[in-house]
Amino acid sequence: MPTSSGKTPPTRMSNVLLLLMLCKTGARSKRQPSPGTMVNTVYNDEERGIQDKESKEESILAMLGIIGTILNLLVIIFVYIYTTL
Repeated sequence: MPTSSGKTPPTRMSNVLLLLMLCKTGARSKRQPSPGTMVNTVYNDEERGIQDKESKEESILAMLGIIGTILNLLVIIFVYIYTTL
């Protein structure tokens, strides 16, 4: 609300400045790197390496599970044959 001299009160002016500062920082955070700038990909490489390691571990565990199942079936067959003789 303007005073009789035509100037805005200091509280309203500080609110406007605060709003402008917030808009300015919001615009900075939305900026995307341009194609010419360098981007740090170390985190992505590390993450990919961890995923590859986990995938390898999972495939080894799956293979061990299959081998264990086959061996259990062979034991069951031999025990059945032995007990029926």
